[in-house]
Amino acid sequence: MAYIRKSVSALTGTEKRRLVTALLELKRRGEYDEFVRTHIEYYVADGEAGLRTAHMAPSFLPWHRKFLLELERALRRVDDSVSVPYWDWTRDRAPTSAPWTADLLGGNGRRSDHQVTTGPFAYAEGNWKINENVTDGTFLTRDLGRPRDPVDLPTADDVEWALKDPAYDAPPFDSTSERGFRNKLEGWGAGRGKASWRNHNRVHRWVGGVMVGGASVNDPVFWMHHAFIDLLWTRWQTRHRDHRYLPADPTRPGDAQHERIVARHERLPPWDLTPDQLEDHSGIYRYA
Repeated sequence: MAYIRKSVSALTGTEKRRLVTALLELKRRGEYDEFVRTHIEYYVADGEAGLRTAHMAPSFLPWHRKFLLELERALRRVDDSVSVPYWDWTRDRAPTSAPWTADLLGGNGRRSDHQVTTGPFAYAEGNWKINENVTDGTFLTRDLGRPRDPVDLPTADDVEWALKDPAYDAPPFDSTSERGFRNKLEGWGAGRGKASWRNHNRVHRWVGGVMVGGASVNDPVFWMHHAFIDLLWTRWQTRHRDHRYLPADPTRPGDAQHERIVARHERLPPWDLTPDQLEDHSGIYRYA
């Protein structure tokens, strides 16, 4: 039977406590840091050589769907009542609203060094040391809203702009694609700075701290953010039932994306699954 993923704002006190306990147990066992390492490894940009699967590519959505499922399965081995809630940042927009409460993720980082000092993931609690990072930082950091150079969370209109595009993705199938739902949701735009960060990417920038870059998994809000991204893909699939993951066929030799992106029926590293096999999650979980 499919289990439920709820909005983070609808979690009960007991559900919050059990989720936090399961996350801390994965961290204690060393399993959580494996997820951080995986994301760092597969955070491959357009300008780098080789296959891109996690970002700046059509497989952004199925890759993170599978990544979420792997985390969720690990959590449920600790406590089978736990699932990953989603953070709808078009509704819960304040730095003091869900999920930034003392009984869940804690709040913003302090002004001096952005260290998170409240909640169960605060460094002083002794349970959440950053072991895998792209810098030498050892404590969780946040800079919600970036007060010194403010950035806003995406709005419902920003999401609708992506959802209404019937094409899943479009050439050149990278961060410069101007058409297609995938890149409009992932959020790579033209130019520099705030105007170029849309939807998914802008949320990472709004949270700040470790959420910026390949080590973003170090902040547990990563999973709640990506659960909402996954929900938005589900909504796009429902709205555009005649449209599917693209490209359907592998790129040919001579194409700039040859062997750099994954087609619908090709294996999606690091797992032995294809995007096609990850399009339907209804038998595993559903959204409330």
